[in-house]
Amino acid sequence: MNIRGIYKTSLIDYPGKISTVLFTGGCNLRCKYCHNPALACNLPGLELTPNDEAISFIEKRSGLIDGVTITGGEPTLSPNISEFLKKLKNRSIPVKLDSNGLNPSVIERLVGEGLLDYVAIDVKTSPEKYRELTGSDVDFGKIYRSVSILRDSGVDYEIRTTCIPGYVTVDDFYGIGGAIGRVSSYYLQQFRKDTPLLDESCMELSPYTRETLLGFREIVLGFADFCIIRGI
Repeated sequence: MNIRGIYKTSLIDYPGKISTVLFTGGCNLRCKYCHNPALACNLPGLELTPNDEAISFIEKRSGLIDGVTITGGEPTLSPNISEFLKKLKNRSIPVKLDSNGLNPSVIERLVGEGLLDYVAIDVKTSPEKYRELTGSDVDFGKIYRSVSILRDSGVDYEIRTTCIPGYVTVDDFYGIGGAIGRVSSYYLQQFRKDTPLLDESCMELSPYTRETLLGFREIVLGFADFCIIRGI
C-alpha cells in the first residue's frame, strides 16, 4: 500500500479498540473541508513507509494496540491492499477500513476474503451536491453499492457524514436517506477547522450549533437504527 503516515496510538478511530492508524496517499475526491489535503493530493514530499516496515512496526506494538485503522486519502486506490491486509489478518489483527465508497468492487473483494472487521463509509452529502462539495462528478450508485455490500455482509460498519455548513443541510439528509436506504449505524461529525483545509474558504465557516446537529440526528433516525454525534 501507499503508506504516507502512521499514527502510533488512537483511542477514537476504531470504535471499542486501541488502534494504530495507517494513512494512505491519494484520493479520487477533493472535498473542500478535507483535513488531509497533502494526503489527498499524494504530494511527493510525504514520506513513504515500506509495507514490511509498517507490518514490523505494528508487530512491535502487540499488547499496546488491538486493531489497525486504514485511512487516507482513499485506501481502496492502493493496488496491493489485499496483500497487505492478508499480512495483518495472518497475525490475527482486527482491521478497520475508512472509505468514500466509490470502489465497491474493492470493498466487495476485501469483505469476501474476510480481510475487514469494520468499515466506515463517508457519505459526503446528498447525491445532487457531490460535485459542489467534492469537485468531482460522482456516480452515487457506487456508494449505494458499497453500503449494500456492507449491509448484507455481517461485517460491522458505520455510515458517517461531516456536517459542513451550507453543504450538508436538512434537505441533504433527506436526500441521503432516500439514496442509501436503511442502515444500522450513522455518525454525524461536527465540522472542524483546527487544521489547514483543502479549500481555505472553508476556514471562514462557523460550525453548526449543537441544536442544529440534534435536529439532523432526528432526521437520520428515520433511516438508521441509531445515530450518534461526534465532536460536541
